Amino acid sequence: MSGAERKNIPLAKPWLGESEAAAVCAALASGWITQGPRVAAFEREFAAHLGAPHACAVSSCTTALHLALLAAGVQPDDEVITASHSFIATANSVRYCGAIPVFVDIEPGTFNMRPELVEQAITPRTRAILCVHQMGMPCEVAAMVEIGNRRGLRVIEDAACAIGSQIRPGAGAAWEHIGKPIGDVACFSFHPRKVLTTGDGGMLTTAHADWDAQFRLWRQHGMSVPDAVRHGNPKVIFESYDCLGYNYRMTDLQAAIGLEQLKRLDTLISRRRILAARYHQILDGLPGVTRPYEPAWARSNWQSYCVGLDKDLDQRTVMQHMLDEGIATRRGIMCTHTEPAYRNEPWSCGSGPGPCECPESSCKKLSASEHAHRYSIVLPLYHEMTDADQDRVVTELAQACRKAREVAR
Repeated sequence: MSGAERKNIPLAKPWLGESEAAAVCAALASGWITQGPRVAAFEREFAAHLGAPHACAVSSCTTALHLALLAAGVQPDDEVITASHSFIATANSVRYCGAIPVFVDIEPGTFNMRPELVEQAITPRTRAILCVHQMGMPCEVAAMVEIGNRRGLRVIEDAACAIGSQIRPGAGAAWEHIGKPIGDVACFSFHPRKVLTTGDGGMLTTAHADWDAQFRLWRQHGMSVPDAVRHGNPKVIFESYDCLGYNYRMTDLQAAIGLEQLKRLDTLISRRRILAARYHQILDGLPGVTRPYEPAWARSNWQSYCVGLDKDLDQRTVMQHMLDEGIATRRGIMCTHTEPAYRNEPWSCGSGPGPCECPESSCKKLSASEHAHRYSIVLPLYHEMTDADQDRVVTELAQACRKAREVAR
């Protein structure tokens, strides 16, 4: 196939259509485009879909994580146990509270935090566990909650990638959506790379009515009377600002898209699971490549399909070959502790009091996290991907691995 004829294969592609466009036009025509009735409707529908008692829409998952940690009582110099192997926003949200992220290592197969390491990292300063459902693969959140309940810690789920993912919380139990929630609060992202998108945005789900009320106050500057109530009242109302709040609101334009996307969600996830199963099949036996692992108690939404590479395969060489052939990939999930920003931010690896004493940009306690970052790549996966697209990805991946071995020799 010539370069002119070759179809580029993106890493991800939102599934948007005429219904989303019509919904945005209707929101524009209504005259209410900031946080308003469509945000409220999106919250109701989202909560109902997941079986969550409360859902509060915000501007991003990062802001959701910040508010969740505040509600959990996280204060300056507290410790929050979490994963370095996650997008940097996870740890950043801890630092926004002035607290110290304590990083624990991951299970290589699922890319998720190991509960036994969480237990070992607890100190008298620990206030919360911030677990991550990495790339949509459910973590062992039931084990995290058991530890939290036993040790008096709040459990927050970074479910940025996990809308539609499910777990069995116990033997013989029914499947439950991530975000029901199992912990104290779950935080979602609607970034364009996520399964459900509103362009950007986030959501908090919780069973705590008082937390939900606090989220709603904080997200709108601490305003005592929401503008929707004020504008719709026949009497003049003066609001007050009784706490330090934030501008963390979602707009009605975003929520209009979200309502339509929510109607597509089951179809989106069903298709992604078919594509992931097919990747599993056609990658079977490919030298140098390890397929992701889905535990029997978990159902991933396959927000990302991340494969491991043998240590003799250079990640950049493999990815460059794919890019040269018109196929987008991404390196394995970042490790926050290796990023330049965290050379100047306090963090710990749970190995004892104080900061990590390992060499700069590396930590022996986080070896599995660092290995996953350096020796894995994310392959394209999106709703409209075809069998021919997948076949081409795997064919070029095999070629890239051969090329990387040749370069290494």
